[in-house]
Amino acid sequence: MIKTVVSSALPIDEKLRIKKNILTNGKGKKRICIVTGTHGDELEGQYVCFELINKIKANMEKLDGTVEIYPSLNPLGMDSITRGVPNFDLDMNRIFPGNPEGSMAEAAAFAICEDLKGADMVIDIHSSNIFLREIPQIRINVDEAEHLVPYARMLNIDFIWVHESATVLQATLAHSLNRCSTPTIVVEMGVGMRINHSMGNELVRGILNLMKNMGIWEGEISPAVISEPVISNGDNVIFLNADKSGIFLTETRNNTIVEKDELIGKIVDPLSGDILQTIKASERGLLFTIRAYPVVYEGSLIARIYKL
Repeated sequence: MIKTVVSSALPIDEKLRIKKNILTNGKGKKRICIVTGTHGDELEGQYVCFELINKIKANMEKLDGTVEIYPSLNPLGMDSITRGVPNFDLDMNRIFPGNPEGSMAEAAAFAICEDLKGADMVIDIHSSNIFLREIPQIRINVDEAEHLVPYARMLNIDFIWVHESATVLQATLAHSLNRCSTPTIVVEMGVGMRINHSMGNELVRGILNLMKNMGIWEGEISPAVISEPVISNGDNVIFLNADKSGIFLTETRNNTIVEKDELIGKIVDPLSGDILQTIKASERGLLFTIRAYPVVYEGSLIARIYKL
């Protein structure tokens, strides 16, 4: 069943509509929500929504509960290939829990939060931006780690990053929902404006596995083996940044173990032919983020390594 969560008038006889697909069966009372499309340039979640809906619809008799799927929380951004909400010059994931008396975007954020409240689990799916390529990972605020990490381990994800609290994150959807006792897990993977089918398929399998452990899904998970993630311990994530502006060249792929002093890439000057900076791993660890967009400025993030 398709239901409209938000409907707001636009200037030229059009409407902003945010919709969800409700799949329900059996006598189970538990409810899991899959949300994505908060940023208009993040498309990995579109494939996950499509695949998950089709797998459930093909096996409705195995569903015992409710699955609600929200493919696009920011449809205007997706329509215009814009990360934020067009014309409002804002990041939608910085205005939650919203305000019913605020701007159109703030009112939409409020309605989304109210609609999601009370779910037994929310999976908030993001891609990276166009500048960085991320391995499939879950990001959890340290304040929520004890409760959320056991669920995160079921999602067939490579890496769980337990990070420190940050003021900017307090206006995100995940933080707002977790504060009102609606458990929410943030998934991030891939690169902006692209879809990686393999990553999407692995996450769909993980979501079904989580649903099975929650008693919402009675089907088999094939293959049955679920990946055991690397879990960050404390502040062991190393950031490698550019010291020079130029073009970043690399043959390195993420989701690999790099050794200390191993070459990550070079920043070069295509005019003079000079190598401006050689970037090496400062510690042995899991390379889980790598620069995807080659133009860099001083201070640009090049890579993230989880120190092993």
